[in-house]
Amino acid sequence: MSVHRLHPEHIDEARMHAYSTFAPLLIHSLAQRLARQQGMRELDKLEASLLRLIEETDVAAPHGEAMKEFAVELVVSTLRNVRELPDAKHDVEEIDDRRAQGRSEIAETLEEQLQSGLEDTFPASDPPAVVSTAITGGSKEIVGTDEVLRRKKEAARREQEQRSK
Repeated sequence: MSVHRLHPEHIDEARMHAYSTFAPLLIHSLAQRLARQQGMRELDKLEASLLRLIEETDVAAPHGEAMKEFAVELVVSTLRNVRELPDAKHDVEEIDDRRAQGRSEIAETLEEQLQSGLEDTFPASDPPAVVSTAITGGSKEIVGTDEVLRRKKEAARREQEQRSK
C-alpha cells in the first residue's frame, strides 16, 4: 500500500512505524560503511557526536527522557555491532604511543643508541650461531666462536713466549 492510499488518520502512525523500522538499519549501514572506509577512530567520533546530539536535544514528548535513553541504547549497540564486523578497518597504532621515552628522530643519534644498547647486552647468554652456505669450488674450514677465541689465546701465548726468549 502506498502513502497515497493511506487514510489520513494513519499517515503519522505509518511514518513513525517506518522511522522506527528503518532508522536502525540505516544507522547500521552508514556506520558499517564509515568503519570500512575510515576506521575505528572515525566511528568513535561519530558515536560521541551522536550521543552529544541526543543529550542536547529537547524532547517535548511525554516520555522524552525514556526516548533519549532508548536512542542512546540504539547508537551504542549498533556501533558495537559494527566494530565487531570482520571487514571493519582497524586503525594503525599511533607511533607516538609506541615511541620509547628519550628516543631521537636523528639517524646518527639512533645509530649511537643502537650501538650502546648492543654493547650493554654483550656478552649474550647464547653465542652467535655459525652459519655455512654451500658454495661450489671447494670446502672451507668453518670456525666457530669458541675456536676463534682459542686461536687468539694460542697466538697471544706464542707471542709472549717469543718475547720472553
